[in-house]
Amino acid sequence: MITATTDSRSLRTVVRSWLPGLATLADYRPEWAFRDSIAGIVLATMLVPAGMGYASASGLPVEHGLYASIAALIGYFLFGPSRILILGPDSSLTALVAAAVLPAVAAAPDRAASSAAMLALLSGGICLAGAACRVGFLTDLISKPIRLGYLNGIALTVIASQLPRLLGLSGQAAAGESLLADLSFLARELTAGHQTWSAVAIGFSCLGLILGLRAWVPRLPGVILAFAGSAIAVALCQRQGWPTPAVVGAVPTGLPMPKLPEMSIGEIWSLLPAAAAIALVSFADTSVLSRAFASLSGSRVSPDRELAALGGANLLAGLLRGFPVSSSSTRTPVAIAAGAQTQVAGLVGAGCVALLLAASPGVLSGVPQATLAAVVIAACLSLLDVGGFVRLFHARIGEFAVSLVCLAGVALFGVIPGIFMAIAISLAEFVWRAWRPYDAVLGRVDGLKGYHDLSRHPDARRIPGLVLFRWDSPLFFANSDVFRDHVLDAVEAAPTLTRRVVVAAEPVTDIDITAADMLCELADELRGRGVELCFAEMKGPVKDRLKRYGVFESFGADRFQPTLGQAVDAYLAAHPVEWRDWGS
Repeated sequence: MITATTDSRSLRTVVRSWLPGLATLADYRPEWAFRDSIAGIVLATMLVPAGMGYASASGLPVEHGLYASIAALIGYFLFGPSRILILGPDSSLTALVAAAVLPAVAAAPDRAASSAAMLALLSGGICLAGAACRVGFLTDLISKPIRLGYLNGIALTVIASQLPRLLGLSGQAAAGESLLADLSFLARELTAGHQTWSAVAIGFSCLGLILGLRAWVPRLPGVILAFAGSAIAVALCQRQGWPTPAVVGAVPTGLPMPKLPEMSIGEIWSLLPAAAAIALVSFADTSVLSRAFASLSGSRVSPDRELAALGGANLLAGLLRGFPVSSSSTRTPVAIAAGAQTQVAGLVGAGCVALLLAASPGVLSGVPQATLAAVVIAACLSLLDVGGFVRLFHARIGEFAVSLVCLAGVALFGVIPGIFMAIAISLAEFVWRAWRPYDAVLGRVDGLKGYHDLSRHPDARRIPGLVLFRWDSPLFFANSDVFRDHVLDAVEAAPTLTRRVVVAAEPVTDIDITAADMLCELADELRGRGVELCFAEMKGPVKDRLKRYGVFESFGADRFQPTLGQAVDAYLAAHPVEWRDWGS
């Protein structure tokens, strides 16, 4: 009996951990149903135009955006740890999907949907593999300036790729891979006068309506009003015999059945770099957004569980002939404002979209392509963060430069090379800071407790013959020689003949074997000059490492003092010098 009860509890724990949607249904309260239903219906009014717009911007038929929306909501309902986060097609992934899919369109138009679905499967598989290996922490390596740069670069690239449709141009730049290629194509077409004026009027009217209502009357559904108004405008143009812009056209009736896309190994292999970039970007966005909403509710999120949920949603999107999905910073607040209590709101939204596809997809056929472009451009404008660049410029010019380099990489070389360039810059920045960390020579400041950085306190007094040196980083193979050189420089720059160096080691959280051997060599070199090397405030685990390396004994336990003050007292006891402390 006890065993059966224990097994039942273990099963419930597993279900709650990895299938929180089922656990939500088990604990669902009747009073939540009305709010979740209303929020789901409101959410569906945003899902339809956004899904269609992002599909079209990615070079796919619009129905695939609806398939992806349904799959994302169902997948996150089943696997997502957040009670309110909304997943779906998103502007941050549009350029990445387009860069991978549009070359396939150029080679074989009927292969675009298969390429997009395989892209979702691959990125989902990468996310699941990352969750299994518990690598959710890796997104922390992408600093905010780098993320700011590549997101702004992606936003500008997507906006440039949508301008031809907004202006009614019939063609498109080479695969939409580069901001410069898109702008060059746009300039040629406009110079040749190929724009369609009805599309221009409808597109800019819709864009102005969406942005205007977002700014001044955010409660009104600007996207839905733009959809309805533009469809009426197209019907009026057709009735009057005026030139009409390109429209969505017929949308297939019915729902997709789960199916694996048929692709060769070579084709799948060629999609892997894009899938890896999509997995990274989508998880970085989802992780940031999930943490933001969790902090508002006072809850905590697990990066690895979010990564697994994102992987599950993308796998389902691929099976249902969709394309990669991510969290949405625009639809999630809408769901919250509409009163959503749980992920059941997303499930209701998915049901509404499915009902539209099954019952009356024809209502979408008269929507102009220019309107879809306006929806995507409006979403991308929310990604642009000029204020962030201004803040970086005034706060830290080096990080501003790094952010601009990332933006330029996306704009000049394309979104996929730009993303990997951003990753490389992020890793290089991390290594640079660890390679050349901050260090300081310390002195005594009258009236202040402790010992302080001489560069910050030029009036600090130094104890004759003693160099107090602080190193603000772990000691490892890449920076051990830098440490050695800076200690020797401090000894040579001392105003009196140095007899002892004390390393304030409290910030040193680790020492590898290369650095340990360097410390022994440095101690021997200093000993040859008549200088002792000692340490203060070294952490216990770091001392344990030195003992395992077999070098602790070569220094002697008396060379390690628990505090900097005790290290100074030990020096003064061994070397009588003229020194009077302000506190004595």
